[in-house]
Amino acid sequence: MKKKWEYISPNKEITEKIAKRFGLSALVAGILANRGLVEEKQIEVFLNPTRKDFYDPYLLNDMNIAVDEIIKIINNKGRILIYGDYDVDGITSIAVLKKYLNQLGVEVDYHIPNRLNEGYGLKKETLKEIADKKYDLMITVDCGITAIEEIEYANSLGIKTIITDHHEALDEIPNAIAVINPKRKDNKYPFRGLAGVGVVFKLIQAISIKLNLEEKEFLKYLDLVCVGTISDIVPLIDENRVIAKLGLKLVEVTKNLGLRELINVSRYKKIDSSTISFGVAPRINACGRMGHAEEALKLFLTSNIVEAQEITKKLEEYNQERQNIEKRIFAEAIEKLKEDEEGKKGSIVLESTNWHHGVIGIVASKLTDLYYKPTILLCLEGDEAKGSGRSILGFDLHQALCETSQYLEKYGGHEMAVGLTLKAENFQKFKTEFEKLVEKSNVSEIVPIINIDIQLYDRNIKKEIAKEIQLLEPFGEGNKMPLILFKNLKIDSIRTLSEGKHLKLTLKTENQWIDAIGFNLGNLADEYHIGDKVDVVGMLEINEYNNNEYLQINMRDIMITY
Repeated sequence: MKKKWEYISPNKEITEKIAKRFGLSALVAGILANRGLVEEKQIEVFLNPTRKDFYDPYLLNDMNIAVDEIIKIINNKGRILIYGDYDVDGITSIAVLKKYLNQLGVEVDYHIPNRLNEGYGLKKETLKEIADKKYDLMITVDCGITAIEEIEYANSLGIKTIITDHHEALDEIPNAIAVINPKRKDNKYPFRGLAGVGVVFKLIQAISIKLNLEEKEFLKYLDLVCVGTISDIVPLIDENRVIAKLGLKLVEVTKNLGLRELINVSRYKKIDSSTISFGVAPRINACGRMGHAEEALKLFLTSNIVEAQEITKKLEEYNQERQNIEKRIFAEAIEKLKEDEEGKKGSIVLESTNWHHGVIGIVASKLTDLYYKPTILLCLEGDEAKGSGRSILGFDLHQALCETSQYLEKYGGHEMAVGLTLKAENFQKFKTEFEKLVEKSNVSEIVPIINIDIQLYDRNIKKEIAKEIQLLEPFGEGNKMPLILFKNLKIDSIRTLSEGKHLKLTLKTENQWIDAIGFNLGNLADEYHIGDKVDVVGMLEINEYNNNEYLQINMRDIMITY
């Protein structure tokens, strides 16, 4: 599919000012300028954040109430139950809060819902079991903000609850004793984008301040806070960037045995955002997807190296199982798209009795990327169908579910990603109505846009440039690795890899050769030939092989130079 390239040259005067003040190249200064980082203080915090750049946790609504309640329980040697979620954000949230409260002498238990038979969030059946155990307080992490009925039920059972969450809040919030969420409608906190574990971090920071503890008593958990933040795909800007940048430094020397073992098996030599996103996060998320989230939590809690190694081995097995299931579902979905004209429609809506609903979200995302169509995959389980959906920019998937809600039992999410449940007998009706909505919205006319950060004018592509770009780490949502426009390159060699899946090129400038790899661009191989002059958009990387460093362009798109 042809993509539209969009590029705005950075303001020359601002770029020169940034370059001079911070000793940067025009290219990196231009990237900062184009991303709206123009104020000196703003850029200083972006490049060199310190612990002084954390906001006052007491600016969060109800923080005083929550801290006072928790300190009362600390003083009275009470018992606390943490109710969390099964993804990396939820698991790191539980681990951080439990370890912190344990060091203050509190007895802490936890509950992680099983994704496969409980699903996300608070459930009344579980609350009844919690009430029977007579805890002095329940604290939710990474969940609870929309659990209005469930909290009323908890109140009726005598369960006192503090909610910590980061998901979008409704106009009404649950009637808990404290609700800490930067997305509350009445929020005055300077930054709304914290992950669930980021909100937990603000809570332990606030407790430490009230108890006059040294900063290290909460800062030492930044390794796990960083892992949860990067893994949850929240924007890595503002306070999240402070968490991630300082946290990665702590990850490098982490004393958490489980995290260290995970990094070792991931085989990443350099500790950066990619190590977390592609090495650590998938192994933790695989536990939740396969119904074993508690194993991942135990990994972060253990102080026994043998146990850490044994659990890590299990996580590897769960992740391999998840990958195998994912490959099978993807292949089956591709086959279904070849049948009955399915692949010619403007959307993808498929179901099967043989799919794992903990994994289909990943496959939906891959199909969306491959075909650039809104995608919903459903797993039929008896008389019920559970599924996940992913969308493209320009089509509001959550709104589409709102408009077809007469066929749904439950649904939630946002514009780009949703979860849904419906009766199996309503699948075809839902599919028909959904496809009509997509057709009316002219999704087929939406062209993928590639937003280019900067153009490289220097004809000599240097390693120093690639290394300087690393100053902008950690990369992630809201701070992607910069996309650079390279113009007038000549194809010196061209081939495909992995049975035609990927595109491999050698490109020549006026005086050098540089390798380029285009993942999932193998279908373009027949459109280009040796000797063609091309423009390329991609990320400039350094590959290490046999103790040598090689420049490489990680391509996002390519076109003939006109």
